[in-house]
Amino acid sequence: MIYLDAAATAPARREVLEEMWPLLTSVFGNPSSHHAIGEAAAAELARARAGVAALLGCRPSEVVFTSGGTEANNLALKGMALAAPRGRHIVTSAIEHPAVLETLAYLRDFHGFRLTVMPVSATGRITPEALEAALEVGTTLCTLMYANNEVGTLQDIAALSDVCRRAGVPLHSDAVQAAGWLPLDVDALGVSALSISGHKLGTPKGIGLLYLRSGTPCEPVLHGGGQERGRRSGTENVAGAVGVARALELAQRALPAAAALASEARASFIGAILADVPEAVLTGDAHHRLPNLASFCFPGVSGESVLLELDRRGVVCSSGSACAAASSEPSAVLLALGIDAETASSAVRFSWTQDTTPGDLEEAARAVADAVRAARSLGAIQGSGAR
Repeated sequence: MIYLDAAATAPARREVLEEMWPLLTSVFGNPSSHHAIGEAAAAELARARAGVAALLGCRPSEVVFTSGGTEANNLALKGMALAAPRGRHIVTSAIEHPAVLETLAYLRDFHGFRLTVMPVSATGRITPEALEAALEVGTTLCTLMYANNEVGTLQDIAALSDVCRRAGVPLHSDAVQAAGWLPLDVDALGVSALSISGHKLGTPKGIGLLYLRSGTPCEPVLHGGGQERGRRSGTENVAGAVGVARALELAQRALPAAAALASEARASFIGAILADVPEAVLTGDAHHRLPNLASFCFPGVSGESVLLELDRRGVVCSSGSACAAASSEPSAVLLALGIDAETASSAVRFSWTQDTTPGDLEEAARAVADAVRAARSLGAIQGSGAR
């Protein structure tokens, strides 16, 4: 099997599981408990928080552990919006993850916030000039993803955050897909909040984190025992926190060499598919994109039929966001890029980990060409039969 659906989830890394194991077996105490095993767990939680902070270039007190990227996004957006001292206006883009767009819809429908949903270019980019025009005197916050999960397009978060800073608007960025492939220094990025999910990095599912800059007002979404400095109640997942700290360390330590190798392999993969698959269309920005993601539309066939043919050939990938896999509607991201609904229904996304080899991608590219030919042949046969 060649696994090319890392944007949906990545396999857990052995080093991460080994780091987590003692926290699940011997040092399993509640970190809020005042006895030896609880205090040992609290010490491990503090170690994990300090490790994440060192990698992000922030203070340990600015790291909030959550159950994943979705909760981190919810906490950032609901918390910052409801605690904000200014306005009831939020700016975002049309290609954000559902965890952002649905949260903003909630704030609009139940708390009276106005939303400005910025259009993007045909490749999914937003310019600083367009953002500056969208901000208002009373804008509460802005949220723009670092890297898109469906087409891999990157935003220049540092430039966009500079626009927000000059306007006095806090910027949150969903960095779930960017983590492990792009720089995450929060001062260089200039963000007020940043969301990360562990299972995209090699932890088991159920752990994530939010960077929240000191002094940023934020109402808790979960109430209870006041854990995480009152920002996220609930007994902390200490093993998960230790795991995500280790996974983030492994991924970021391998940069930029891993990103450079992945980018080179990605370029060859894209080139092979565009050369060998007639009418294939690369989606997203050709240059400003994740090193580990390539997405295409194959007009004339359905994406699902290509996926089935690829699965038969041992290549695992997806037709887009895993969060929308059950939907029969065309991808909202692709529609926002100006792609028509019929073409969008032919989309297939390929994404890989740092362990994927150039040879894997070469083999996968050959399988893609075969799969699309088979899907088109099957479509032609079925169409002939229908007549």
